[in-house]
Amino acid sequence: MGNWVVNHWFSALFLAVWLGLNVFLFVDAFLKYEKADKYFYTREILGSSLACARASALCLNFNSMLILLPVCRNLLSFLRGTCSFCSRTLRKQLDHNLTFHKLVAYMICLHTAIHIIAHLFNFHRYSRSRQAADGSLVSILSSLSHREKEGGSWLNPIQSPNMTVEYVTFTSIAGLTGVIMTIALILMVTSATKFIQRSYFEVFWYTHHFFIFYILGLGIHGIGGIVRGQTEESVNESHPHKCAESFEQWDAHGARCRRPQFEGHPPESWKWILAPVVLYIFERILRFYRSQQKVVITKVVMHPSKVLELQMNKRGFSMEVGQYIFVNCPSISLLEWHPFTLTSAPEEDFFSIHIRAAGDWTENLIRAFEQQYSSIPRIEVDGPFGTVSEDVFQYEVAMLVGAGIGVTPFASILKSIWYKFQRADHYLKTQKIYFYWICRETGAFSWFNDLLTSLEQEMEELGKVGFLNYRLFLTGWDSNIAGHAALNFDKVTDIVTGLKQKTSFGRPMWDNEFSTIATSHPKSVVGVFLCGPRTLAKSLRKCCHRYSSLDPRKVQFYFNKENF
Repeated sequence: MGNWVVNHWFSALFLAVWLGLNVFLFVDAFLKYEKADKYFYTREILGSSLACARASALCLNFNSMLILLPVCRNLLSFLRGTCSFCSRTLRKQLDHNLTFHKLVAYMICLHTAIHIIAHLFNFHRYSRSRQAADGSLVSILSSLSHREKEGGSWLNPIQSPNMTVEYVTFTSIAGLTGVIMTIALILMVTSATKFIQRSYFEVFWYTHHFFIFYILGLGIHGIGGIVRGQTEESVNESHPHKCAESFEQWDAHGARCRRPQFEGHPPESWKWILAPVVLYIFERILRFYRSQQKVVITKVVMHPSKVLELQMNKRGFSMEVGQYIFVNCPSISLLEWHPFTLTSAPEEDFFSIHIRAAGDWTENLIRAFEQQYSSIPRIEVDGPFGTVSEDVFQYEVAMLVGAGIGVTPFASILKSIWYKFQRADHYLKTQKIYFYWICRETGAFSWFNDLLTSLEQEMEELGKVGFLNYRLFLTGWDSNIAGHAALNFDKVTDIVTGLKQKTSFGRPMWDNEFSTIATSHPKSVVGVFLCGPRTLAKSLRKCCHRYSSLDPRKVQFYFNKENF
């Protein structure tokens, strides 16, 4: 628990502030509408459900203001660049952008549910009071719409006893936009599950763009002014606390109390979302402009296990290690953009990505490049965008863990290291790198075999054999492969990969690995970087907490995971 607090205190503080603001806004708005004199008559009809509806609406505005900010990737990259000299704790918060985006979405769903339920009660009470004919205060207030229709000073949106709630819902601006926003929200949330994203990415991609309908609906939701309160002039002239009991004498000759005048609550949602929407529009314009710049494909390589390597050039393209780009192929889909980590180094005169077949879009792309007698498909590129792997050279010791194609960000890092040693870079802070690559099949190791071979040779020539300690793990193996490897174990190179480092069969024993590193570097800050599945992330995060010392002067493990 102590290590968790040390490593996550800022995240916990940020979430506590965000949750605290939600609670404060809800309670403050609830009490405001429960006590405000201008809503005295409205409360006579609706009761406390009025305050619940208005309080949840305020929280919806607040969270809708935040929902777009975590997905402004250019903004995040800019902040990462400006925070390059900030503390490690502050920079790490930028890597939780998608987590915060999801939390805000869940909060929007919660307040949407509260808002809808409160308004269901409101409309039920509006309908019941409109049908009442007992001459009570609520009956008189509800009939104002009918008696003073020309003046527009009505309180109950249901203007006749025969008018149904459904009719008001689908013919009023507030009701119709509310239905549209709710449907859009349900579709976005249900299609954002991990299963949908992995198996039907196109469904997730298209339905998530329903946010446009949600934002537009939110901006105009309050124009109808269904929730109404007494005008300020009317309150001063005929205060409800004094005049409510004498409602039967309203407008009578010589009476001090006049019939109350009502006005709709002015729309406020647009004020909350205007700045984020403008920022997001600029973000999309910038990304569209960059995506339209010509991309030249200089080399196409087909690797084993259905992996396609593309080497490309683009005017003005500049990258850092571990960054990623979005790729679109118009001949496959005009609207779909998919993220891929860059596998090239900043020192190279091209940028490259490795694409593994993992769905309809990637399979179609690989198939398009495999066709020998057709022209090379046109590729559009947006980016690059920053990731947590940019900070790898800020650590004295780095653990790089890649699972399958998750090795791609670390290929960029290892290539950059090779160039730094070639150019005798004296500013390299990192003193030791532990690299773990976990694959299911032997063919996957060939993706970056040449890179690892070059690194082995370079380290030997420079006398820095101990700088890079890499381990290869094969999880999908049978007795034939294991037996063949055992018979050839005494050979100089590994029978599976051809490298000097022998392949291990099975999965790493992470407790042993962390214990060894903690013993070897008792006073170092170790950055643990993962690009892989959530189950592996959970194991590594636990090990980081377990083997970090409470003494800040001793070994500290900081967990970092790639998020797109």
